[in-house]
Amino acid sequence: MRRRVLASALTGLALVTQLTGVASARPGVRDDRRPQTGTPAGIGWSACGAAARRAECAGLKVPVDWAHPGGQTLSLAIGRLKARDPAKRLGVLVVHPNGPGASGLDAYIHGRTIPDGSPLRRYFDVVSMDPRGVGRSSPVLCSADLVERSPQTYPATEAEYRGWLAYNARLSTNCRERTGDLFDHVDTTSAARDVDAIRAALGEREISFYASSYGTQVGQQYAELFPGHVRAMALESIMDHSIISPYDYLKTMTEDFESSLRAFSAWCHDTATCALHGRDATALWDHLYRRAKAGTLADPQTGVPMSDEELRVEVLQNMYLPSVGWFRLASRLDSLVDGRVSRRATDPPPEPGTVNYAYPAIWCSDWKWNVRSFAQLDGYRRRLKALAPHTELSPFWSDVVNCLNWRGRVSNPQHRLRITGTPPILLVKARHDVATPAVWTYAAARQMPSSVILEYDGIGHGQSDNSACARAHIAAYLINRTIPPPGTRCAPEYSTRPPTRPMSVPDPPPTPLRNTHDTHGENPPITPLFGR
Repeated sequence: MRRRVLASALTGLALVTQLTGVASARPGVRDDRRPQTGTPAGIGWSACGAAARRAECAGLKVPVDWAHPGGQTLSLAIGRLKARDPAKRLGVLVVHPNGPGASGLDAYIHGRTIPDGSPLRRYFDVVSMDPRGVGRSSPVLCSADLVERSPQTYPATEAEYRGWLAYNARLSTNCRERTGDLFDHVDTTSAARDVDAIRAALGEREISFYASSYGTQVGQQYAELFPGHVRAMALESIMDHSIISPYDYLKTMTEDFESSLRAFSAWCHDTATCALHGRDATALWDHLYRRAKAGTLADPQTGVPMSDEELRVEVLQNMYLPSVGWFRLASRLDSLVDGRVSRRATDPPPEPGTVNYAYPAIWCSDWKWNVRSFAQLDGYRRRLKALAPHTELSPFWSDVVNCLNWRGRVSNPQHRLRITGTPPILLVKARHDVATPAVWTYAAARQMPSSVILEYDGIGHGQSDNSACARAHIAAYLINRTIPPPGTRCAPEYSTRPPTRPMSVPDPPPTPLRNTHDTHGENPPITPLFGR
């Protein structure tokens, strides 16, 4: 179908008695007391299934509302891979999925995106989860028909703007009706408290923590609330939850999107195996983009017309893993040059029923945007077009527009971090990152006095997927707590050889082009130390 299922996010998882002692803390106030009840014996581990290969799964009861721990509960689906060398076990490594809306069980327990041969698997029990609202953990449910009928583009008129507002109100009301009370309690603070409930139930005084993308926001808020329970924390592709201005959010996203396209063009110029080598890739992109905006660009394989929004999304997808995506993007743009609209296609009718659609419910619990009019949004678009003449606007504009007139509670709005008492925290960033811009890492680091930044001088999202150098530093830090010296850099690791496997890349977090976001789509055709 033409409307893509984009999985984040760019997106995108037994029994313990009542947990108390953590519900009174507010964002920015540390609360590292251990829950007063709950023991390791309360987790009823069992085999996840024959395909999971020695993985254990369980359900952990946690409060729906952490402010009322004696009330309604949900069962948090968790999984564990025990350390392969028990004699040298260093403890638990909690790996939080990204998204929001991705399944940690699918990625890290069943999917083994930390391979069995990784040194992390030797020394740590790897634990992950389907976060609340996702997959096996009381999923946020919405009408599949309504999700499929989402508006598709940044509002270009007052009528389209009002259409977005009406749609967001309908969708959020529908999702709350189908999900129940949990709909108002899927914010990141609640997810961070769930992580500490897992720690307590495992009987661990401290945990090590790794996350990428949205999972880094969970990590930051965990460190803020429970600094005394952090043994080591490595975060890559960093979120900055202190951004209040919607224009600043869109600007930083668009700047890295534009810069990534320019880097791709330079790589094609220098790489003989790029399908566009010898041509001006930026000029070719501009030509295709103009045709898409005029309605005269079509997919040559299907004859389906392509919009400028769909073209931008294809570029965004292929910026996550340049070693794979740039070859695919070059071939794709080359194939579009001679494409003609041969037939008009329509979407099949939407399927009935419900779908797990956690992304906007989680996202809009965490972000409040002060947008009061179409004129304000349109002004952003015009300013960004001048700033980024080739790409004009990051597809992640949906992170702002999806939350306008959303009828869910903003229970975890933006705030500056107040983190004290943690060990050094490793932050890993790329030069340009289309999903979590580089400047976000610097902003987050200023809010985390104990942090050290590892710079990857290449392009991409998820540095452990893109850089062997970054993987080595992350593993050394998590195992030995060896922080790289300030100023340490990893050189770009772009490939000059096209991949021998099919050129597929994991989908980014969703744009409005429909999202039933509960996994990150295909695993990348490489074997990273970590993965999405």
